Order: sequence, then structure tokens, then C-alpha cells
Amino acid sequence: MAKKYDAKAIQVLEGLEAVRKRPGMYLGDPHDGSALHHCIWEVVDNAVDEHLAGYNATVEVNLEKDGSVTVIDHGRGIPVGKHPQEKISAAEVIMTKLHAGGKFDNESYKVAGGLHGVGVSAVNAVSERLTMTIYRGGKVWSQEYVRGKRKAALKATGKSDTTGTTINFKPDMTIFRDVIEFDFEQINTRMRRTAFLNAGLQIWMRDFRGEDAVEIEHKYDGGLKEYVVAMNEKKEVVHDEVLHILGSKQGDKGEVHVEVAMQWTDAYSEIIHCFTNIIHNTDGGTHLSGLKGSLTRTINSYAQSRNLLKNVSNLSGDDVREGLSAVISIKHPDPSFNAQTKSKLVTSEVTGIVEQIVNEKLGEYFEENPSVARIIVDKSVLASKARDAARKARDLTRRKGVLEGGGLPGQLADCQSKDPAECEVYIVEGESAGGSAKTARDRRTQAVLPLRGKILNVERQLGNLTKVFSNEQIQRMIRALGAGVGNEEEDEGAFDPEKLRYGKIIIMTDADIDGAHIRALILTFMWRFMRRAISNGNVYIAAPPLFSVSRGKHTEWVHSEKDRDAVVKRLHKEAPTAKINVQRYKGLGEMNPEQLWETTMDPESRTMMKVEIKDFETDGKLAFEPVDELFRILMGDDVPDRRAFIEDNATRVTALDV
Repeated sequence: MAKKYDAKAIQVLEGLEAVRKRPGMYLGDPHDGSALHHCIWEVVDNAVDEHLAGYNATVEVNLEKDGSVTVIDHGRGIPVGKHPQEKISAAEVIMTKLHAGGKFDNESYKVAGGLHGVGVSAVNAVSERLTMTIYRGGKVWSQEYVRGKRKAALKATGKSDTTGTTINFKPDMTIFRDVIEFDFEQINTRMRRTAFLNAGLQIWMRDFRGEDAVEIEHKYDGGLKEYVVAMNEKKEVVHDEVLHILGSKQGDKGEVHVEVAMQWTDAYSEIIHCFTNIIHNTDGGTHLSGLKGSLTRTINSYAQSRNLLKNVSNLSGDDVREGLSAVISIKHPDPSFNAQTKSKLVTSEVTGIVEQIVNEKLGEYFEENPSVARIIVDKSVLASKARDAARKARDLTRRKGVLEGGGLPGQLADCQSKDPAECEVYIVEGESAGGSAKTARDRRTQAVLPLRGKILNVERQLGNLTKVFSNEQIQRMIRALGAGVGNEEEDEGAFDPEKLRYGKIIIMTDADIDGAHIRALILTFMWRFMRRAISNGNVYIAAPPLFSVSRGKHTEWVHSEKDRDAVVKRLHKEAPTAKINVQRYKGLGEMNPEQLWETTMDPESRTMMKVEIKDFETDGKLAFEPVDELFRILMGDDVPDRRAFIEDNATRVTALDV
């Protein structure tokens, strides 16, 4: 029976209890690890704010053996005097009151990453324990908290000639239940990026959890220019010098500083990282819009004034940004974001400020360096011609589909429902497996698209998009999904997940080496031409079982040799004299339709893996665009890089099916 809804049902959460009740509003998802790591970002950002204010040259981040984290800065130290309104120390106000801090009036901090006064108090709220140590005024001050509540008032515990703040906190694992360990690589990646963004700032990253302690120093005097050099470490650049733009304009709330570093490569995709007050804006925002607009306008203007367009009427934004690696960092006294996680900058005035500065500085650079300007224009013109040829081939694919009957390929066994939310399509390897899948499926909600053999490796054809879109197997997929093709959102025919005919795209291939290769080829095509299907969470990989283990009429399906051995051992223990049969299934065609439904297609019992994008590092070097880099290495033409990758990762392979 539902609880009675009256005045007594209305809850008022006092203090930090709101954060503990709904941590996702303040720190991100508490289940996937983002909120857990965001706790570190909030504390480190405060330490970096001291650097931005000119008082801190070093930040130390230590992962302790007991699962806690220590963040040390050498800034001014949090104020310890009594707050005039709250009648407790200012440090305690910062640690226990939401929307309390020294960054609201732009006096103590001209620019800062933390602006809402929520970050460190939210960390305190979700910590099993937190200890704050402040070095200020010749004394050492300490205070301890348990789940956001103080154990005692702030008190002086010693003397010191240094200044700074040390925060040690241990997350409350009753809140962070799914991901309970800090990922060193993820944190180290973030610290390295932070050091790039703050030229001259020294960041020590230490991990004391293993048998041997790990210590890494990050310090980059070249700042964003070194950042771009690192981004392009394994790419072929088309001009040697990293373009560096610095400028400032007066905004509504004070001076806005803009810094951009960029360099073009021979790649076919763009990489632009955006930051506001050293906070990474993963979804871009108004500064990205300003940069894109100014690049298109300035390069077109320069090319037209010197008659360099060569039968191209105008360069699009995608043309001029093809192969671009760039970082834009702005410092704003009062920026606005879409949420507390600050993934997107929404301050409207920034667009115009960035456009003005980049237009002016990039125009000057082109005038002073005509050879580099010519290289960039020529690359953009080639990109435009290739894009136009690809567009014609893509349009031909769409027209051909319409002429052959409704736009859908004849090989597609469509489902009855027209609601994408409940529909799914299985992209199946081979006609044989496709036939079994068509028989096994739920015809109301499940469609089946068989592919013949291995599709084209598009990674090696990015310079010949006409060949890509002329490929029969690729045409099948484009027409079946019905959502367009291409990652250029501005393009009328680009892939749009809102137009997908199926909410789930499920890649179903054999559980062997050839099946894995076909799966990789399909994923490569989707990444290069339907990327938003992956980022939108539409793409899945079916996991057919490797073995069936049966005893009499009882059958169990398992996905690994380890699980097979465990099931065999258990069944032997239950019935020592009974005969146990083990069958290995290398191909989907070896299963009859009933078995395929039960193991791989039944939503109630199947196993599927969702394709997601995760950051990682390799060989201690930052992989700034790890997915792009991985596809380039594994599916491209660079044999030495692929050989090195295989050698470096061979130890992770415990079993190889050849």
C-alpha cells in the first residue's frame, strides 16, 4: 500500500544531507565512478585556484593505502577566523555550508574553477571521514569531520612558518557502491592535463596502494603548446609550428582572457579540447562556438583574398577543421555552466570575445607566415573536394535505396513495430547465421540484417570516401538504419540518432577470430561515420556462448573456458556417475534457431555488452583521443605502431583462439 501523502510526507534535508541523499546533483553518477573521481577534481581545483591567484606553485595528490586521498597545496591556507554571520570558523563554513566560498565577489579570486561554493562541502558530505589541516598565520590548524559533521571545532595544533591547506578524505562506500577504487590512470591523466593548462605549475601524483609506490611529476613550462605537441605525438603534422594565440577583452563582469594552441595534421578528424578556468568542458560551449566560427571566417577570407580556393566556392567549418588538433582555454571572472559538473560553458558573451581575438590574431599570423597559411588552405580545399565527392556517393546510396523499394535493403528482415524505443536490429555475420536469426527472432520488435563476409576496412579508405559509400555491405547498413551517415552535425545528411529506426543496434558475430575482426570492422565504420550512435548508447555487442554443458535434459550455457570448467565440476559433484556433455560453438550457424533465441536473442536471458567510450592511458603517455588513436593503430596502415601495440599488450591475453 502506498504511503499516505500529506504534510508529514514532506521532507526537509538540512545542511549537507541533501548531498548525501542526491549526490548525482552535485558530483555526478555515484555508480559509474564519475562521482567518486569528481571528489578529487573538486579538491584539486581549489588548490589550482590558489595557483591562478598567484599563491601556489605546487599541488600534491596522494592515493593512500587505506583508500583515502590527500591533496596538498602550498597557497595561502583557508581563512581560520570566525565568520561574522555564522559564528564559526570560516574554514568550517566552507566545509559544511553549501554555496559558501571566497569566489563570489571576484576580489579574493579574479578567476576560479569553483564558483558555486558547492564542491569541497559536497566532498565532505560524501566522505566517511575528512581531515582538514591548514597552515596559516604561523600556526597549524586541524579539524576532522565524519560524514559531513564536525567532531570538534577548528583548533590550533602546532606552529609552522609555511602556508597551505591539506585535505585528506575517505569516500563513504555506502554511497559509492559500484566503483569503490580510485583509478590511478584516470587521475594521472587529469593531473597531466591540469599541468598543461597551467604553465609552470608542478603537480606531484603519487600512489602508495601497491607494494611499490608510484611517483610522477607533471610540469610543462610550454603550457598549451606542449599540450598540442603531445596530442600529435603519433600523427603526421602538416606544419611544424604550433599556432599560439593569446588575447583578452573586457566582458560584462571583468576581463576575459583567451588562449588557443592549434596545429593541423594529416588526419581526417578534428580534436578540440575546451577549458574554462582550467575546468574541462567535455561538451564544449560558447568558447568552442567562437573558435569554430572564427576559423571558418578567417581561413575563407584569407583564401578568397588570394584566389586560393581552386573551383571551391566556400570552405565549410568541417573542411577547415579537418585534421585540426587544438586546445582553447579561457579565464572568465564569472562563467556560467549547464550544471555543477561544468561540462558545457553557456556564457553568451564568450562567443563574440573568442571570435574577435582569434580573427585578429590568426589573421596577423597568416600575413606573417604565408607558407603555413597556404598549407592550411590547401588541406582545407582537398577536404572540401573529398567531402563533396563523398556527399554525392552518399546521396546516390539514398536515391538507389528509394528506387529499389522504400529505401530498405532486400536482405533486411524488418520488424513489425515502428516504435524505435522498442525495436532492435541484429547485424549478423553471414547468410547462414542470418537465416537462423530470422527464424529465432521476435518478429514484432527484432529485425535482422545479414552481411556477407567482411565489410570494407574504412580506416584505410578515409581518403577515398567514394569507395566507402559505394560498398554494398555499407550501403545495406546505411539504408537499414535510416538515420543518415557522417559525423558532421551541420551537414543535412549527417547521422542523426533521433532518426534511427531501431533503438538498439546489436552486432552479432561468431565467437572466433574472424567474428571478432568483422565486429571490429563494423565498429570502425560506425565510429568514423555514425559516431553519435555510439555516444548516444545505441550500439551493443551480442555475446553468444562458447560452450553448452549438459547433463541429461539439463543444459547450461557459458561464455568462457573458466566458467565451463566450473560448471562441469559442479555437475560432477552433484551427480558423480552422470554423463556430462560439453559442446563448443565457434559459429552462430552451429546453433539451431531455438538455441540462438535462448542464448543470444531473448531479452530475458541474453548477454549483451553496451559499446561505451572510456579514457585511458598507454605506456604512461597520455592518449588524448584514445578511441581515435586505437582505431588508427589497429585498423589503419601504420604497421610499426600496430606491432608495438600488440607487443605491449600481449601479456593481457590469457587465451587466443586461432
